[in-house]
Amino acid sequence: MKEEIKDKITSVILFLIIIGIFSALVVFSIIAIQEFSGRNKELAFAETSKNISNSEGEKTVEDDIEAPEIVENPINKIEKTSNTSTNDYSSVKVDQYFYNQLDEQARIIYRAFESNKEQMKTGTYQIELGTNFSELLSSEGGQEKLGEYYQSAIEAYTYDNAEVFYLSPKKMYLNIEATTKGGDTTYNVYINSGKEANYLTEEFSSKEAIDQAISQIEQVKNQILQNKKGNTYEDIKMVHDYLIDTIDYESTLSKENIYNIYGALVNRECVCEGYARAFKYLLDELDIPCVMIIGTATNSQGNTENHAWNYVQLNGNWYAVDTTWDDPVIIGGGTASEESKYKYFLVGADVINQDHSSSGQFTEGGKTFSYPNLNNANYTN
Repeated sequence: MKEEIKDKITSVILFLIIIGIFSALVVFSIIAIQEFSGRNKELAFAETSKNISNSEGEKTVEDDIEAPEIVENPINKIEKTSNTSTNDYSSVKVDQYFYNQLDEQARIIYRAFESNKEQMKTGTYQIELGTNFSELLSSEGGQEKLGEYYQSAIEAYTYDNAEVFYLSPKKMYLNIEATTKGGDTTYNVYINSGKEANYLTEEFSSKEAIDQAISQIEQVKNQILQNKKGNTYEDIKMVHDYLIDTIDYESTLSKENIYNIYGALVNRECVCEGYARAFKYLLDELDIPCVMIIGTATNSQGNTENHAWNYVQLNGNWYAVDTTWDDPVIIGGGTASEESKYKYFLVGADVINQDHSSSGQFTEGGKTFSYPNLNNANYTN
C-alpha cells in the first residue's frame, strides 16, 4: 500500500515538473518574439508634384500633389535595418528659404536628403533616420504627425533645390520599424523605394544617366554665367533674357523633361515650371536670392490657370519675374516686342497681383509656406 502511494506521489511530482517546464518555454518564446522580432510597419507617402499649368491651361507635371496616405505593411517582408542611431544630421548646414520655415522634426528629414544627395542618385539608396522619432511615434497620433513632417520636408526640399530634377517623391517610402523589449518600444525610421524598382524619374533611371545629364546642364550653366557682370540687376536681366531667347514653350506636353531644368537648359523646350526652376537654378549659382512661386494666373482671354513664376531679391527688396509670360507664343511666328519681353520683369505687387495669385500650400491639407513680401512698386534701374 505504501509503495502504491509512493508511486502516485512520484507520478504527480513528475507531471507538475513537466507542466512547469512547458509553461516556462511558452513564456520564454513570447518574450523572445517580442524582443527580437518586433513589429515592422512601413508608411508609404505617395507625394507627387504640383499640378501647374501655363497661361494656355496645360499641365506642367504628370500628377497632382496629394496629402500622403498611411499604408501599413505594403511590403510582405521588411529587412531589419542595423542603423538605430540618433543621428539628426545637425552637422549638415542648410540655409534655404523653405527649409527655414520647417519644424525641427521636418528639418531632420530635409537634412537627411541633403546629406545623402549623391547616394540618392542610385535611386535605391536607403536614407537612415534612426531613432530620432521614437518619442514622437510613442505618442498618440505620432505616425500621422511624422507623416506631416515628412510631407513638409520633401516639399521644401523639392522647391528649394531645382538641381535635384531626377527624384520622384511619389516613389519614396517612409518606413517605421518598431522593436519592443520588456514593454518599451523603439522606432527605427528610414526612407527607401519600397516596392518600386527605384525612386528616380522615368527619364533618368540610373546614376550614370543622372551624372551625364548634370554634366550637360553644368556645361550650359557655365556658358551662361561666364557673361555675368557682377552687378545684381544686370545678372538677373542676363538670366531672364537668356531663358526667353533660347527656350521654346512646349505646348504639346508630349516631350520629356518639360518640367525641369534639363528640359529648359539642355533640350530648350519646357513649360512654365521648367522656366521657373531654371531661373531659380541659375540665380542660386549667382548667389542671388530667388524663390519659386506657384499659384494661378489669369491671361488676357480671362482664363485662370495654375502657373509658376519667381520672386527675386534686389537691393533688399523682393520683385516678381515671370519668364514664361515674358516669352509669349506668337501666333503665326515672329518675335515679341521689347515691351512684352519685360512686362513681368522685376515687377512689384501692384502689377503682379493684378493677374497672378500665389499659393503657399503645395498639397491639399499640407503645410502652408509663406512667400517673401513683394515691394509694391516695380524696380526702377
